[in-house]
Amino acid sequence: MVDQNAPRRRGRGRPRDPETDTKIIRAASELLLLRGFDKTTVDEVAARAGVGKATVYRRWPSKEDLAVAAMESLYSDEFPESDTGSIEGDLEASYRAVIAFVNTPTGQGFLRMSITESIRDERIGALYRSSTERREQQAHRTFERAIERGEVRADADIDSAVQWLGGVIIARTVTGRPMPTMEEVPAMVEFTLRGIRRED
Repeated sequence: MVDQNAPRRRGRGRPRDPETDTKIIRAASELLLLRGFDKTTVDEVAARAGVGKATVYRRWPSKEDLAVAAMESLYSDEFPESDTGSIEGDLEASYRAVIAFVNTPTGQGFLRMSITESIRDERIGALYRSSTERREQQAHRTFERAIERGEVRADADIDSAVQWLGGVIIARTVTGRPMPTMEEVPAMVEFTLRGIRRED
């Protein structure tokens, strides 16, 4: 028989608020892109999110765990897949989207963070590789449609056509050189197609 006057056992705490999680992740992402991992503190993340530091640590036991969660949210963002009906149009739309992004402070912070943190933490490295592979698969579909339309040779080296611009962007990030500009897009499209276009 239950004693109605006995004190009730409390639960194991309030359930986590998804909105709080989102605010913390957003704050961590913004600070990581702005300052990098070493210069970002959990205190700053908590203050930016409007929560206590203990609230952050209840969700992520260390700054490293929080950084992984924040980077995972950043890597989940995708560029739209272009399908204009021609390979020239698809490449131009894709290159313009990429170049617009890498020439912003957010884009530059994202690139620097990806490079440095992928080396420091294998978990972030795995996230970066997964994100890169998804984008390469998307680009492959663009070229596969072009092959079906007869615009690109069936034996073309699609991997190189997909990867060369990313290599240029990473090299310029590491060396601190300026990123490609919108004015360069037509020449970049022509460079990509020069070795793979089908000639009748």
